[in-house]
Amino acid sequence: MVLLQYLPNPILTEFIRVYRVVHFSFENAKSIPFKPYPPRPEHCLSFYPRDPEIVVYAKSGKRHSNFKAVLFGQQSEVTNRYVGTDFLVFQVVFQPGALYRLTGIPSHQLTNCYIDAETIFSNQKIKEVNEKLANANSYLSMVNIVEDFLKTQIRKSKKESHHVDIVSNLILQTNENIGIERLAKESCLSLRQYERKFIERMGVLPKYFVKVVRFENAFRMKCLSPLIDCTDSEKRICTTKLGKDDKNKTNIFT
Repeated sequence: MVLLQYLPNPILTEFIRVYRVVHFSFENAKSIPFKPYPPRPEHCLSFYPRDPEIVVYAKSGKRHSNFKAVLFGQQSEVTNRYVGTDFLVFQVVFQPGALYRLTGIPSHQLTNCYIDAETIFSNQKIKEVNEKLANANSYLSMVNIVEDFLKTQIRKSKKESHHVDIVSNLILQTNENIGIERLAKESCLSLRQYERKFIERMGVLPKYFVKVVRFENAFRMKCLSPLIDCTDSEKRICTTKLGKDDKNKTNIFT
């Protein structure tokens, strides 16, 4: 079982928050249990070079399967994930607003969606990336493969950066309860303008996004300290320190 995160090349940090690698092998398993995923404050591009996964939305009942690369925006539903016996996913977690900048697609159109990435990016390029990932000899080499693809896509970005993107990063980086009015002011927008722009670039209202971030922080703190009171964990920031040999890698807790 492998659960890893890698930081992107510094030249890509404007667009990429982190790379996530999840690798499970169930050689003798007769029945593989599904895993429920609560909404996380992120937009992602996921590559499945081996067995794909089946995703079922718990509330709406939507079902998706057999995609080799998937693009999805902010989720507000729990999704149940079913994987095969040899499951490997390489996930690109974008910075706030970055997916909108890359594709030009308003993010509210991607909310609670699970889209075949081949319909958005080059069909051939996506297949090439998956083939290279399947034959990669290390997880770090996978990072290099995906970054080559991302560099090409970033050069073709369709939208410019906006103050809303920068302010959205503040929400992710602090555990303070920042008021929406203050966020709008920091974005140099009126409250209504800020909410419209936020929905366009992040897919949901800012108040909902803040709630998801707070839940994520509390969840990770609970994983680190199972005996901690859930209400207290919301008041603390969950962080991990990197060792001398792990400057580009962090552990994830799921």
